[in-house]
Amino acid sequence: MAKNIYFIGTAGSGKSSLVWAFKDWMTLQGLDCITVNLDPGAEFIPYEPDVDIRDWVRVEEVMKEYSLGPNGAQIVCADMMALNAKELADVIEKFKVPYVLIDTPGQMELFSFRQSSQVIVDALGREDSFLVFLSDPALAKTPNGFVSTLMLCATVQFRFSIPFLNVLSKADTLEERQLQQLEGWAGEPDALYAALTEEDFSARNVQSIEFLRAMESVGVYRELTPVSSEAPSGIEDIYNAVQQSMEGGEDLRSD
Repeated sequence: MAKNIYFIGTAGSGKSSLVWAFKDWMTLQGLDCITVNLDPGAEFIPYEPDVDIRDWVRVEEVMKEYSLGPNGAQIVCADMMALNAKELADVIEKFKVPYVLIDTPGQMELFSFRQSSQVIVDALGREDSFLVFLSDPALAKTPNGFVSTLMLCATVQFRFSIPFLNVLSKADTLEERQLQQLEGWAGEPDALYAALTEEDFSARNVQSIEFLRAMESVGVYRELTPVSSEAPSGIEDIYNAVQQSMEGGEDLRSD
């Protein structure tokens, strides 16, 4: 069975660019894979997807047919994708490749919080799925923003309950000092607690501390893996995490 690797994150977090970079890296390693676009409203994708949900559902067509605005059409399309899940799975299966890189909608909530996403994951094979969550450094650079990112990551983890990796996308856009600070917060909760209290001990920060404690208590505090689709860097770390989860760490590269 193919391994389905889903890339999920907020709008602008770099999902499509990372999918593109990941495919290029895998090709260089001699690993066969295909790309799948699950964004029915995508206007531009930096690569040519092998399978494209827009062949079945398009936002602009739904807008015209149902007289809806962009947001309403996106919601309708998200639910309509579930109706085509079996056919989508059949098309993907015909490629007979070991890896499927799945680029999810730009608006994260359309995939993460709609029941249709569960239908798609089940149709493609939940037991053969891995999720890469992209944390956007634009949000994560402040202590409160970092906690917000962790909460989004935890919410997605709860929604899907499949093997999971939290990555810091666009790591190349950060100064070395900023990157080290974020890695410190991710690796040591006490450092994040200290940053929250030192920044401004306001009601908002008190809430962030309580949220952080709750995430620690249920075991969803996760370290970040810095990646960059531009450098590129961190791509092999994603591959290794997938292999560790699905193959017990065995490297399946052709060499």
